[in-house]
Amino acid sequence: MFARVPRLALSLTLIALVTSATASAQAPAAPAGPVIVVETSKGVFEFETYPAEAPKTVARIVELVKQRFYNGMRIHRVVPGFVIQMGDPLTRDMTKKDRWGTSGSGKPIGVAEITKTRSHVLGAVAMAHAGDPAKADSQFYVTLAPAARLNGQYTVFGKVISGMDVVQKTVAEDRIVRMTVK
Repeated sequence: MFARVPRLALSLTLIALVTSATASAQAPAAPAGPVIVVETSKGVFEFETYPAEAPKTVARIVELVKQRFYNGMRIHRVVPGFVIQMGDPLTRDMTKKDRWGTSGSGKPIGVAEITKTRSHVLGAVAMAHAGDPAKADSQFYVTLAPAARLNGQYTVFGKVISGMDVVQKTVAEDRIVRMTVK
């Protein structure tokens, strides 16, 4: 009977170690940063940001939000079951609709902060670009479904934490009333 106690203790220790290692492997790499609140004509959604993985991207988006850059813009691209995209200042002008999606703030991020830690899951928020991730500027998108094919090509800098139903019902030309940092 006494011979079993050390084995039992060893077994319990191993179970605790495996459980701890499994929990650590499933935990995010770093805590989330500032939360961005997006008030649209369809409702409100919020996304957390990941400054540990994408510090320059998060800093630039937070800066633009604080400057009220996004207020009054429209969602210019909606691909059902894939993404919604916003961040082009030309969308404030309906006469420039044929050029929506071609403009930005004029100040690219300057670096591609692509990581394997954050992927294109449902509700991922990532920087849009026209071929060079370092030239991403102010346009970003939210995934409407997992999109693994985008991994490794775009900087994922956040994830929707509330209001995904609002994101899902968004259509092209819906207006961003206001964006704020929480």
